[in-house]
Amino acid sequence: MPKFTIAVLVKNEFGVLNRVTSMFRRRQFNINSLTVSETETEEFSRITVTYEGEADFNHQIKNQLRKLPDVCKVKELEADESVRCELMLIKVKNTSDTREDIRTAADAFKAETIDYTHDSVIMRIAGDSKRIDAFITLMREFTILEICRTGIVSLERGSVTISEN
Repeated sequence: MPKFTIAVLVKNEFGVLNRVTSMFRRRQFNINSLTVSETETEEFSRITVTYEGEADFNHQIKNQLRKLPDVCKVKELEADESVRCELMLIKVKNTSDTREDIRTAADAFKAETIDYTHDSVIMRIAGDSKRIDAFITLMREFTILEICRTGIVSLERGSVTISEN
């Protein structure tokens, strides 16, 4: 099933996120990634949603989102016309047998060690989802204790902003 990424500029008000995500639930789109934050002004929030669904209904869900009273703009972000990034923290079991291999793998992926104890190491890595998935696959050779991912954030390339579209 195809994946889509959209940015939704909404009024920064109570309950807006629930109304937006309910639209996906009702249309049976599976949300893969969801990020929400205030924008350059606290009047608005930006919701970035990555989801799977039938291509025929993608246009329909964008139109339905535009009808919600708190939604100001909806913009589909094509992969080749936008910059995307995701952040992950990963905690791996740290043993004397695996310590050097973990460090070598982290260096290869430019993952930053942000916490180190005798029993565990927490690393931070940012980049596209495929890169993060590849790092997780590599870390599965060790004992992963915990993972936390932010979801995708994305901006359209160039000087155009979502509020100008």
